[in-house]
Amino acid sequence: MTNSNNIDLAARDLSVLWHPCTQMKDHEDFPIIPIKSGLGVWLEDFDGKRYLDAISSWWVNIFGHAHPTINQALIEQLNTLEHVIFAGFTHEVGIELAEQLIKVAPNGLSRCFYADNGSAAVEVALKMSFHYWQNQGQKQKTKFITLENSYHGETLGALAVGHVELYKKNLCAVIDGRDNRA
Repeated sequence: MTNSNNIDLAARDLSVLWHPCTQMKDHEDFPIIPIKSGLGVWLEDFDGKRYLDAISSWWVNIFGHAHPTINQALIEQLNTLEHVIFAGFTHEVGIELAEQLIKVAPNGLSRCFYADNGSAAVEVALKMSFHYWQNQGQKQKTKFITLENSYHGETLGALAVGHVELYKKNLCAVIDGRDNRA
């Protein structure tokens, strides 16, 4: 017996959300699966059915869902300072993490730049690379290479330097000004 929460949440989802890396038409044959909870490597739906989280939502692939040590650290951080923007401000936890990362980084890398997701990190790296060469007087260095089947995220710049045909279709033409669809 299917829980009414599954059907209700799936319908609500499809009426208000677009999902990354997803052809929405596929949900006609492969319904969205509403997840109630996660623990370790397992996800559980509202019927109690468990799914091995083989892609680990990309964000929890090392430690699993609801890891008690991580959850406790999150609670402590939320009770102290949940967020402050680095534009003109700083905080001790951010500084400590940067210090630890620099210790394990290759020689010559002495600064950290935080981004809130992978696509934004790729965008920042592209921008830093572009500006580096511009500041070195190498104004002609404006192109990026890509590897076949590479994927770096959903933002325009991240898609532009990736090479998955499904996502890239017409993108390069639009970026290069060759779009004739207008």
